Amino acid sequence: MKIIITGPESTGKSTLVEELSTFYGVNPVDEYARNYLINQKGAYVYDDLLAIAKHQQYAIIEATEKGGLVISDTDLLTIKIWSNVKFGRCEEWILEALKANKPDLYLLCKPDIPWTPDPLRENPNDRAELFDIYEKEILDLKVRYRVISGQTEARVQMGINAIEELKNQI
Repeated sequence: MKIIITGPESTGKSTLVEELSTFYGVNPVDEYARNYLINQKGAYVYDDLLAIAKHQQYAIIEATEKGGLVISDTDLLTIKIWSNVKFGRCEEWILEALKANKPDLYLLCKPDIPWTPDPLRENPNDRAELFDIYEKEILDLKVRYRVISGQTEARVQMGINAIEELKNQI
């Protein structure tokens, strides 16, 4: 079962990934873009997004092939959205791989917590607009999802509830 934590910047995704991974006793799939951008000192160009996308996708596939529960801190949906927002276009490989490798469930983090500054973050003022884009894209993919909101404990419980509900349906 593949669970993707997604949403705009500074919405508690990494914290949720850590908490859910600990709760379920699994190793999470980390967000590759963060390490990539740290090495690039935060600078990137359009062509970097394809490299980031491929590494992220391969890490998710590798975890999925091992079986069991996979919890990933982002996937190609974020890269698609970011590519379109920042550059006005997206590589076809990303679009095709996203359609071919849908998760069982997206946990979409709502921007209802305070913005936390970080040198790698770019959009403190349009998180609500980006959230709407994420939700529309997920609906277009026809994938199950749950909106995650509130403070950390509430978010974790909402995530657990959504995963348990999915387990009962599969």
